[in-house]
Amino acid sequence: MTRNNDHSSGNGFATIAVGSSENNTRSKGGTNDVVSPIHLSTTFEWASGDDSNEHDYSRESNPTRAALEDQIARLEGGDHGLVFASGMAAISTTILTLVPPGGHLVSADSIYGGTEKLLTELVAEHFDIDVDFVDARDPENVADAVDSGTDLIWTETPTNPLMQLCDIRAIADIADNYNALFGVDSTFASPYFQAPLELGADIVVHSTTKYLNGHSDSTGGAVITDEDGVFEELSFAQRIGLGNVLSPFDCYLVARGLKTLPARMDHHEENAMAVAKFLADHNRVSSVYYPGLESHPQHDLAEEQMSGYSGMLSFEFDGTLLELEAFIEGLDHSSLAKTSSNIPTLYYSL
Repeated sequence: MTRNNDHSSGNGFATIAVGSSENNTRSKGGTNDVVSPIHLSTTFEWASGDDSNEHDYSRESNPTRAALEDQIARLEGGDHGLVFASGMAAISTTILTLVPPGGHLVSADSIYGGTEKLLTELVAEHFDIDVDFVDARDPENVADAVDSGTDLIWTETPTNPLMQLCDIRAIADIADNYNALFGVDSTFASPYFQAPLELGADIVVHSTTKYLNGHSDSTGGAVITDEDGVFEELSFAQRIGLGNVLSPFDCYLVARGLKTLPARMDHHEENAMAVAKFLADHNRVSSVYYPGLESHPQHDLAEEQMSGYSGMLSFEFDGTLLELEAFIEGLDHSSLAKTSSNIPTLYYSL
């Protein structure tokens, strides 16, 4: 498999990740920082003429955030990037901005718990948006639910936590046929292993909290798009309508994390494959969900639309609750923590 490292900019993925965009966003008056500094100022003094500043108020535009948004867009192969205070802020801003009250949204039925609650408890109930959940593993189910009034198709691939896949190219074709927008939550793949925009999606969303930051010390989200109109709408919501921007300090942390994204993702995949194979052969494990295993029902699709299988997996333990608790307590290099809505996740490091 070839890695997702060839974008129109001409720079390789690792070159962009290590900070090539930072070299293009140095301040005009500049100190020529190799690493974009943290601009904590909330307000920037107005200037005029050739020295006019592009930033005036940090919520609307901040140099540290601008550098990160440019870098993330280039990593994803998109024209525009926006970063938000959390992954859910990125998702909710996208959906609430692009689907009007009384509109129609078709969503995969296997999605992050927070997104599901957003759609069922706020989008559908408060904004009277018609939300249809379908098993998006089969594109025909999506096609059956979409009509001329559909505003947005929403999927997640691979999904949290069952590692199900959606055929991005096939669903993109359906969206095009009905003039609907198509958004993909690609958090579990990262831009390193999957490029939804190249496969026809209009919008890509990431929780930067996970792989992009990579150090469990920053909460954030990102949206990338090639659509100028979509970007203008989302940019207004981010900067003014909702004001849910990522702080300069968190932008700095994510930019730092991106430098090691390619190396980290390679190791994540290597470790996950080793764990998945071990579990698949264990007599106390009934099922392993990892797209890299040939036993995964969508392994062929993973090979087709991903350049690697990433580092997330889940499995079903064949035993009683007491036996499961004993198994968890017996692990030496792990911690039990929460990563989504009331879903405990076992962190295990090899």
